[in-house]
Amino acid sequence: MRETYTSRFPELGFYGLPGHTRTPRDVLKQISDAEALGIGNVMISERADYKEISAICGACAAVTESIYIGTSGTNLNTRHPVITASIGSTLASLSNGRFALGLAKGGAARWKAWGLDFPTYEREAEFIALLRRLWRGETIAAHDGSLGQYAHLSLAPYVEEDIPILYVGFGPRSLVNAGRLYDGAHLHTFMSDRALGDAVAAIRCGEAEAGREQGSVKVWSVFATACEVSEEVYLKYIIARLATYLQIPGYGELLVSVNGWDEEVLRNFREHQAVTSVGGLIDSVASTMQLAEIEKLIPEAWRPAAVGTAKQCAERWLDQFRAGADGIIIHASTPEEFAPVLDEYAKIRPYESFEGRTNRPG
Repeated sequence: MRETYTSRFPELGFYGLPGHTRTPRDVLKQISDAEALGIGNVMISERADYKEISAICGACAAVTESIYIGTSGTNLNTRHPVITASIGSTLASLSNGRFALGLAKGGAARWKAWGLDFPTYEREAEFIALLRRLWRGETIAAHDGSLGQYAHLSLAPYVEEDIPILYVGFGPRSLVNAGRLYDGAHLHTFMSDRALGDAVAAIRCGEAEAGREQGSVKVWSVFATACEVSEEVYLKYIIARLATYLQIPGYGELLVSVNGWDEEVLRNFREHQAVTSVGGLIDSVASTMQLAEIEKLIPEAWRPAAVGTAKQCAERWLDQFRAGADGIIIHASTPEEFAPVLDEYAKIRPYESFEGRTNRPG
């Protein structure tokens, strides 16, 4: 029986190593600071340079005692089911039950370039079902399904892990599917309060379709936070991150669609010399001067985030709960940077809403 963990703010998480990094070791201080502040979980995204997800999660487990550690996310189709299951069982044991597996589908263009199959809804459901069986210590013989044919799948008969599986994404159809299959869902940065409410409704619809209890899937708003930062830091934390999402084909269109933004603005953004001259992902290579020019192309209304004084940021956090979120993943800022917001949030936090809550994110 694994221990139950409850921190001061179990409804709050943060993104470790937000965006691009070349120094993954930074996460060790970030997660230690967050745990000391009472943050309930850390979520870490994956990039194929210095952010291999299982290595970073293992490092986080080694230096913490109570905070939950999760992937947000790793892709469904980049590892064999047994390898993904083994990553989960190993990290769950290493952390004494503090691991959550966040799964994402990724983009079709990448999978075509890598020679991998796209993770359809059918493959997604099958993959998740296999993981849960493997974590119960089952041996699966002669499997023949959409993922392929497997003569034998197993970890070991003594494996017994209860690992929450979280959906990472924000497409409306995918969110309905998340309500059917997952234990929790991580949405996306720069979703308006209306878009957040729509996303929660889609997940609840999926729960109903599957006959699940309403509210059983924890929905996490991913919310960029920039508390009393300089203009240069604002450009890095808000503009660079949003601009990178917008520049990716398919990805940008979906973010614009769920928010009800003008597609013509997106087209003009992508065709503008300030964007085309960057020569790579904006948050990885753009200079401060380039970001200042890119900022002029992005309407203010396209930047839903917590920006301003600590009190203003705390109020915006509260807005996420009013819009239907069960929790917030603080993005962009490090724990050291958002600590003043926590002080203000503690003054207005709806304590009764989180009574009995644990750090388990799904």
